[in-house]
Amino acid sequence: KERYLTMYITTTDETYQDGQIIFEEGSYGDWIYIIEAGSVELSKKVRDKKVIIDMLEEGDVFGELGYIAKVPRTATARALGETTVGILDREFLDGELNKLSSSFQTILKTLALRLEKTTRVASETVIRRKELRIPKVLELHFKNRQELIKAYSENISEGGIFIKTKEPLLQYERFTLNLFLPDDPEPLKAECEVSWNRFVTEDSKTGSSGMGVKFIQISQNDLNKLKRVLKAGK
Repeated sequence: KERYLTMYITTTDETYQDGQIIFEEGSYGDWIYIIEAGSVELSKKVRDKKVIIDMLEEGDVFGELGYIAKVPRTATARALGETTVGILDREFLDGELNKLSSSFQTILKTLALRLEKTTRVASETVIRRKELRIPKVLELHFKNRQELIKAYSENISEGGIFIKTKEPLLQYERFTLNLFLPDDPEPLKAECEVSWNRFVTEDSKTGSSGMGVKFIQISQNDLNKLKRVLKAGK
């Protein structure tokens, strides 16, 4: 079935039942959809936990990032109630996109990817806030571009740690962390990314200088060790 949203854009309609998946996060596809009836839930998986990032209603458009940036789907789209969506005509969209200069197409792609990054960081923040942070002082080591830095944790959770240091790394910088747990001769190793940092001056009234980091990759064995330490610290 086809109908015209405007005098130019044609859509092919598809109807989904309540709870049915329209597309999965990580899948490939670059169709753009518009909701004609019903609602759509957009969600992401962050460390195996579902985070709802938006609830869309009639007239809302979704799926545009896959078309503009040519990347895998960054969220899962699920129908809420019986939902009808229109798939926007690709011939029309391609024609309109190709009318833009290559420079403007690059700008459009950059903006789309920046929005995806902002959404991803916000989703990870939601999960981190739900995780219990335990005040815990543990010795740790990490490397900057020049040397090995010895520092200590101020608080820690299953998903990340605040490192108290006068030499915090730059935001989004990735590094390997060696964290020394009580009564364990081998340090816990984790690949980390700096979520935020804080530099303190003499007249500053903020907290300790340092950086909040999230764990990007950690073995299940080391994660279990960390969970036991956190449980003991409650």
